[in-house]
Amino acid sequence: MAAVTSPPHPLLEARGIAKAFGHIQALAGVDFHVGYREVVGLVGDNGAGKSTLIKILTGVYPPDAGQLFFEGRPITLASPQDARALGIETVYQDLALVEQMSIARNFFLGREPVRRIGPLPVLDTGTMHRVTERVLREIGITTLRSSAQDVGVLSGGERQAIAIGRTMHFGARLIILDEPTSALSVKETQKVLDYIEEARRRGLSVIFITHNLYHVYPVSDRIVVLDHGRKVGDFRRQEVSIEDLVALITLPGAASARA
Repeated sequence: MAAVTSPPHPLLEARGIAKAFGHIQALAGVDFHVGYREVVGLVGDNGAGKSTLIKILTGVYPPDAGQLFFEGRPITLASPQDARALGIETVYQDLALVEQMSIARNFFLGREPVRRIGPLPVLDTGTMHRVTERVLREIGITTLRSSAQDVGVLSGGERQAIAIGRTMHFGARLIILDEPTSALSVKETQKVLDYIEEARRRGLSVIFITHNLYHVYPVSDRIVVLDHGRKVGDFRRQEVSIEDLVALITLPGAASARA
């Protein structure tokens, strides 16, 4: 039997990333990577640099210094469209869903299929509803009555499901989730964690940004800790406890003690 070999490079890697806004050094020499089929938790207190790092990884900000690599190749991301072309998709906390539109319209937003009636192109709503309902069923969403429902009547967890399912369906290779469990109930939070497990099972990688260590810890393969723009921890989950992570984030000197 042939040996299973690991890929020689991570899926996405950042080396020596620095970013300043005026006199504020948001990131200082940060190294970060996410492998294939890996869930990486990115944690830290407010002002740690999580959002800035993610915006660099998705082409919103250019780094002042450092280099990005995708599958071992150096890349420059001039815009979020460049990141999306590589298969890097971000699900932000506000989800970018239109409440007055149906689930299916939101699912296909910006990618609507069309069919022709004579010379006229029209929306292929049948395909939109059929595909949306199939994809949501496949990732475990069975409570929605119809993809014709308006998004405005859905719960926070159901909205997260639509956003995550959309990224899976449209070819994402890396999903970045920005506080996906914020303000969700215990039951809905568990559902979102299940969707993350399903994404990994399907071969996707995930970066899970959160303040809640109790949410990120069970589903992460690795956990990276930022503090005031510097990486102060990068652990396999089995190497660190939640209590260790809390100390690293909240106690002065804990980072240097672990180093």
